Amino acid sequence: MKSSPALKSDISRRRFLETTSLAGAGLTLALPELAGQSGRSLAGEIAEKPAKLGGKPACSGGWPGWPVYDQTEEKALLGTLHSGQWYRGSGKAVEHFEAAYQKLTGAKHCIATASGTAALSTALGALDVGPGDEVILTPYTFVATYNVIVLNYALPVFVDVDLESFQLDPNKIASAITKQTKAILPVHIGGYPVDLDKVLEVAEKHKIAVVEDACQAHLAEWRGRKVGTWGLAGCFSFQASKNLNSGEGGAVLTNDDQFAEVCYNFQNQGRARHVSGYNFSYSGTRGSNLRLCEFQGDLLVAQMSRVIEQSDRRNQNALYLTKALSEIAGIMPAKLYEGATRSAYHLYLFRYDKAHFNGLSRGKFLEALSAEGVPCSGGYGTMNKDEYVSGLAKNGHYLKLYGEKRLKEWLDRNHNLPQNEKLCEQAVWMFQTMLLADRSYMDRIVEAIRKIQAHSAELAKA
Repeated sequence: MKSSPALKSDISRRRFLETTSLAGAGLTLALPELAGQSGRSLAGEIAEKPAKLGGKPACSGGWPGWPVYDQTEEKALLGTLHSGQWYRGSGKAVEHFEAAYQKLTGAKHCIATASGTAALSTALGALDVGPGDEVILTPYTFVATYNVIVLNYALPVFVDVDLESFQLDPNKIASAITKQTKAILPVHIGGYPVDLDKVLEVAEKHKIAVVEDACQAHLAEWRGRKVGTWGLAGCFSFQASKNLNSGEGGAVLTNDDQFAEVCYNFQNQGRARHVSGYNFSYSGTRGSNLRLCEFQGDLLVAQMSRVIEQSDRRNQNALYLTKALSEIAGIMPAKLYEGATRSAYHLYLFRYDKAHFNGLSRGKFLEALSAEGVPCSGGYGTMNKDEYVSGLAKNGHYLKLYGEKRLKEWLDRNHNLPQNEKLCEQAVWMFQTMLLADRSYMDRIVEAIRKIQAHSAELAKA
């Protein structure tokens, strides 16, 4: 079966791992020395031809590998292996991780789950989202954000994006709210915080729960406080590409005592905490097995030993890169809102305007940038128009629940998101591991883009 373009783009972020990793395991962030110093003049190099036209690539060395690990992870995994306690019900590794992540984020409660998708499913399950309900989300997101809504037979309601920030436009949320709206699901895309002040303001006014999809936003902050701790719940992913990873894994953060217990029970087959033997008590009317295992708990605790240092390096390099790229006409780094005191930079995001590159298409720009040794991607496609999403209007279960007329209205509205359309035509991504490189590599990225711009007329004809 042929995959649709939008769904192919959904996994492009994860495929960066294959193109940016060094051979073998990434045991260190040490990089080969590059000629020249950070901040040097690039005037001489700009005259050179781009690699796509036969010139020398701007980046010929390797980028940092991922994941980064050493004996810390090995010792942790062997400890659990030899303990024989591989299940969170009898082991302690997952509980140790939950306590550590609570402390790191400042959240009152942390419930570990099997994945970021499982974390979102747990939060929506604890909210009792179901048939007839509506959940507001952005169209510019990984497909899992949509899937967890549909798996509950609720109706996903897309709200257009803010082009400059890549995020859900909070000024358009109010017009999408109806009596059926059960939750708002803002996504901190790329680790850049959404405008939480405005999201929370409209949610409070209408008495609607906010579940933050912070799956890409580890250690990102809004007004000095970690994202994922502002709404009723915040959901994180520890999938292999993430800034904190255990291959697969996730977590729900919340400051609400009662909601925390409901979340724990939901991801544990409806079973409550701290019981002996099979003397289980149950709560709610449904649940699932969405638990994290002990080995993943071990990996996460070990990975946390370097997560702050890595976050600091990404942040410093991203701010440096943004300042430099902002000086290039046609390159527009994603805007950080005033309240965003820190981005996680799981992705480095910018928009590309071909008008400043002699009409060079984004596709050819990406090819030329890749040829310079700079891994890049066009990011997400227009998920709201993808057959995978549009097909919901023909789904038999949904037709029974919502009727043909309502689903046609839903479909028509989904197709009228002009800012998202433009964003999907202009977006360019670079991956978080690239921001772990030496500062001189940031200069090489700038050099590559300047070379492409200087020779864009030739590249457009190539």
